[in-house]
Amino acid sequence: MAGSSHGHTPAAWTGVTIAIIGFCVAGAFMVMAQPVGFWAGMVIVALSGVVGAAMRAAGLGQPKEVHPVHKVTATAKPEPVVAEG
Repeated sequence: MAGSSHGHTPAAWTGVTIAIIGFCVAGAFMVMAQPVGFWAGMVIVALSGVVGAAMRAAGLGQPKEVHPVHKVTATAKPEPVVAEG
């Protein structure tokens, strides 16, 4: 996916950064045996998806038509997989 600039947008970077912070918060509170803090971290992780989707809707994400990988030709037929052995 490196050839298609996958994830190189402000929406992707922001969503992943917030998710990492949420996992760190949840992990720290899990070690401290504080369930409320753990679930607060999980809420932060869930919010990261909401923030990323909102930023993509606002035009800060990469549209799907940019990716040539998403275009499927009607004439292409997959070749059968043959096991050797």
